[in-house]
Parts: sequence; structure tokens; C-alpha cells
Amino acid sequence: QVQLVESGGGLVQAGGSLRLSCAASGRTLATRAVGWFRQAPGKEREFVAGISWSGGSTQYADSVKGRFTISRDNAKNTLYLQMNSLKPEDTAVYYCAARGGGLVVPGPSDYNFWGQGTQVTVSS
Repeated sequence: QVQLVESGGGLVQAGGSLRLSCAASGRTLATRAVGWFRQAPGKEREFVAGISWSGGSTQYADSVKGRFTISRDNAKNTLYLQMNSLKPEDTAVYYCAARGGGLVVPGPSDYNFWGQGTQVTVSS
């Protein structure tokens, strides 16, 4: 089992920045691909960014490319999402997730372990 706990969400003005963290306990994240997803009210959960087990491969949703950066520190068993140039449409609950394999895939159903989520609100 892997337990994931997100932190770093909050209220920010458009154009601002936030850094989300996801701390893992239980089994190591080091062999797993991990990702960030988000869900806005009335919408389906969507893929935001993912990173392979080694950190050597990353993927981003088109809507966040160039603004968000995903990273990981396997020694700390922690995942990060640096979010810059935030827009009101980025408002959502953000979840970190881990999967059994080491490669990034964008589908939520491919991830076995989920955090409880952290709210990000961007005001215009």
C-alpha cells in the first residue's frame, strides 16, 4: 500500500504561482510512475502531468504545458507540481496518484493509489 498526502493548495490571483507537494508513506514511490490530476465541479477528473519512475520522462496536458512543472525526489518519497501563470480555469481539486508501473500514462484508471486532494482556487 502507498498512502499519499497532498499539500500546498490555496487561493491565488490570476498570474500567481503555487507549489503542490505530495508526500508518500508506506511503500516507496521510487519504482512507480506518479502523476497529478484535477477535478473541477461538474467535470471529470483530468490528467495534468505525470513523471516516470526515474524522472527521466514527463508528460503534460496541453492546457498546462509551459506553465506547470512536475518533479519528484525519490529520496524523500515526494512528488511536486510547480504551477506558474495560474488562470481561473486552473481552479480545481488537485490529486496526486501513483501506479504500479514505471511509465507515465494519462488515464486515471491506470493509477492505483490516490491522495485526498488539495483545493486550488485562482481568482480573476
